[in-house]
Amino acid sequence: MQVHPNSRNVIPGRVKFSFDLRNLNNELLDTMDRELRAFMRNATERLGYSHMETVSGAGHDAVYVARLSPAGMIFVPCKDGISHNEIEDAKPEHLTAGCNILLHAMLERAGVI
Repeated sequence: MQVHPNSRNVIPGRVKFSFDLRNLNNELLDTMDRELRAFMRNATERLGYSHMETVSGAGHDAVYVARLSPAGMIFVPCKDGISHNEIEDAKPEHLTAGCNILLHAMLERAGVI
């Protein structure tokens, strides 16, 4: 992973990375790849929000949930890219968008939409 700027408390402006999926069954591996890519894009596109793929070095609870089920995180912009800090500041409309994305992703996963 290449991150710029490389600071743990600043959301990077540029990141290059790859992810590694492993399984002995090639068909299942292809399915995992398709589902991962679709899950990351569907809700934001359906709601008409702008988006970009990003990776966080922080595991949060997702690191533990991922042992039992697919996991991901939704990030919203914060003023000056600062997160995990008492001066972190996100606009209400960005928080609303993040909540809507989570809701629609859950509804899609549940087969409701």
